[in-house]
Amino acid sequence: MLTFDRYVTAATLDEAFDALDASPGARLVAGATDLLPWAREGRAGDVHLPALVDVGAIPTLTAITAEGGRLRIGAATSIAACERHPLLLRDAGLLARCAAWFADDQIREQATLGGNLVNASPAGDTLPALLAMNAQVVLARRDGAGIHERTMPLADFITGPGRTRLGAGEILVRIDCDAVPGHGGAFEKVGHRRSLVISTVCLAALVRLAPAGGTLADVRIAIGAVGPVPERLDDAEAALRGRRPTPATIREAAELAADRVRSRSRQDYRREVLVNFVERGLVAALAQCGLAVQRLPRETVHA
Repeated sequence: MLTFDRYVTAATLDEAFDALDASPGARLVAGATDLLPWAREGRAGDVHLPALVDVGAIPTLTAITAEGGRLRIGAATSIAACERHPLLLRDAGLLARCAAWFADDQIREQATLGGNLVNASPAGDTLPALLAMNAQVVLARRDGAGIHERTMPLADFITGPGRTRLGAGEILVRIDCDAVPGHGGAFEKVGHRRSLVISTVCLAALVRLAPAGGTLADVRIAIGAVGPVPERLDDAEAALRGRRPTPATIREAAELAADRVRSRSRQDYRREVLVNFVERGLVAALAQCGLAVQRLPRETVHA
C-alpha cells in the first residue's frame, strides 16, 4: 500500500520547491500514472511518503510555444495535449503521431511528457520521437539566489532503465525540440496488445528531401525498447544522408539496425522487427514528402 502524509498542489514553481524543502523525501507527481507501479516495484511491504507534490497545475509547465525554430513544451503537458495541440500538429507531427499510440484514452489524459522522460523506461513511447527531434531537457533548481536552469540533450539525460541525470532537488520543467514542419515522419510500434501496450520495439523516423535532385537532405532514425536506453541510428542515418532513396539504399540502411538490439529477451524476433520497422518507417516518411518508394520483398516479416 502507498500512503503519504500530505498532498500539495503547487500553483507555481516556487511553491513546488517550498513543498519539497518542507518535506524531505517527498515525491513529485504530475499525472501520477506511474506512481502505484513505482510503489509496488521491488517492494514487499508498504511505501510511505512524507508528501506528494503535484506540479500538474503550474501554467509554465503546461505551456507549448515556439521560438527560433525550436518548440518549447512544458514538462507537465499531457500526452493527450501532445496528440492534439495545433502547434505540435503543425510542427511536430511525429510527436503527435506517437502520442496517439500511447496507452489508452484515459491514461493519455493524465500521463505527462515529462513523466515519460523521468520514468526512463527503455520502452517509453515518446522517447524515440523526441530523440529524432534533437530534444533537450531543461532542469530547474532553487537556491538562495533564486531559480536556475540547466539544459542537456535528452540522449545524455537518460542513463539506463529508470535512471536519469536529474539531480537532487531538481525539477524537469521543459522539453525543447526541433520544429520539423518540412519533414515527413513515421512512428512504428509493436507490443503484445494495442491498448495499454508496452513496446517490444518502437521506432521514429524523420526525413527531408533536398529541394532539387531527390536526395535526402536530412534523415533521423531513433529506436526504443531494444536496449537499455533509446538511441539514434547514426550509422543508418549516415548511410542515407545525401543519397537518393531507393529500395536498395533503404534496405542497406535498415540492415545496419540489427546490431543495435541488446535486449535480454527475444533478440532474434526484435532484430527482425527492427529491420522491418526501419524500412517501413522510412518508406512511410518519404511518402509524406511526396516520394513513393517500393520496399524490397522480405522472406519473413513479424510486424
